[in-house]
Amino acid sequence: MAKTDADSTAVKRYLTGLQDRIVAGLEALDGNAFRVDRWQRGGEPASASSGALSSLGGGGDSRIIEEGKLFERGGVAFSHVRGAKLPPSATAARPELAGRAFEAMGVSLVLHPRNPYVPTVHMNVRCFIATAEGKESVWWFGGGMDLTPYYGNDEDCAHFHATCKEALQPYGADLHPKYKQWCDDYFFLKHRNEPRGIGGIFFDDLSSPDFATCFALLQSVGDRFLPAYAPIVERRRNTVYGERERDFQAYRRGRYVEFNLVFDRGTLFGLQSGGRTESILMSMPPIVKWRYDWHPEPGSPEAALYEHYLKARDWV
Repeated sequence: MAKTDADSTAVKRYLTGLQDRIVAGLEALDGNAFRVDRWQRGGEPASASSGALSSLGGGGDSRIIEEGKLFERGGVAFSHVRGAKLPPSATAARPELAGRAFEAMGVSLVLHPRNPYVPTVHMNVRCFIATAEGKESVWWFGGGMDLTPYYGNDEDCAHFHATCKEALQPYGADLHPKYKQWCDDYFFLKHRNEPRGIGGIFFDDLSSPDFATCFALLQSVGDRFLPAYAPIVERRRNTVYGERERDFQAYRRGRYVEFNLVFDRGTLFGLQSGGRTESILMSMPPIVKWRYDWHPEPGSPEAALYEHYLKARDWV
């Protein structure tokens, strides 16, 4: 790993500004304001049986919208937390950091539009700093964005992936194929043997070649979120739909819940670290359905999602 020269103040300044800009853009799309929920944590003892931290400090700012004109539910959250010991989800891939204190900050968002023709979307950018007395600090970045349509559209998929590629292009032509594949592999429901959506980009443990370059890449990804998503919203928001489409949307949202509660590292980190439950689970959709052994009618638009869109492919 690169020698630490992490500027946590600059990272926090960028992330809080990013949250403000994204929320302003989403409010313009929806026409309604997001609720602001600022919270603080500090020094509470964790449960001995939970495997969580012995203490947690810091806080955050959750911006929430429910029953908007466009978004049935959505959240854009900033958090900046500190703890005495990294939880298992953060050290599974790097056991040498077990037992270290940590500082973590990030912006995470999930948006669930009401119209089934407008995709659900997720974006996250984050920074970790792990410390131990007498040892050099270790820092790394992670993040990405991915799209989860219910009724797919080739134009939307190509636009989203092209914008993700544009974000990474200045940092090496090899990064987009690598981070796209990482996203395809990560957002995959192993127990269903199917992807969560049409992917995007995902990266973690980014600490090379140096802090400035890694931080610049993070900013490039964060800054591309609205350009990646807003044009899709504008194209699909007025598409006519009925109960059939809403019913299928609720069924597919169940896959989103399954992934977030079973596999997602961010959710697991938040729960294992004694984080704030409301902010951790803001990604949950408001209306969800499960059915036993259901399959779409052959040749239907619902079947097209499985046959054409839930397949890993090069969209650009």
